[in-house]
Amino acid sequence: MPGPWKDARGVIVTTTPTIEGKPIQDYLGIVTGEVIVGANLFRDLFANIRDIVGGRSGSYERILADAREQAIQELQAEAASRGGNAVVGIDLDYEVIGDTGSMLMVSASGTAVKV
Repeated sequence: MPGPWKDARGVIVTTTPTIEGKPIQDYLGIVTGEVIVGANLFRDLFANIRDIVGGRSGSYERILADAREQAIQELQAEAASRGGNAVVGIDLDYEVIGDTGSMLMVSASGTAVKV
């Protein structure tokens, strides 16, 4: 059943080096997923207002969550294409890129395995 830790193909994702009760049978190599999202002028304007008056920026939080989910989905797809059914040791990184810092890159990497 798909969920936040398993996709429709059954590819399990975890930040831990092992999956309890599921011994690793084969290591299939490092897999990655990267997503780059651009900032939006109106979203930036409202985020700047939030910075002044305080509070959380829900629009940026949603963008981050969506980008993270897409990066993990790419990672799962690459693992499945190699014959894996899990990715262990996942690391998530966030970087601001571009000349004006107007783009955000979310990358996920881990080791594809067969359990």
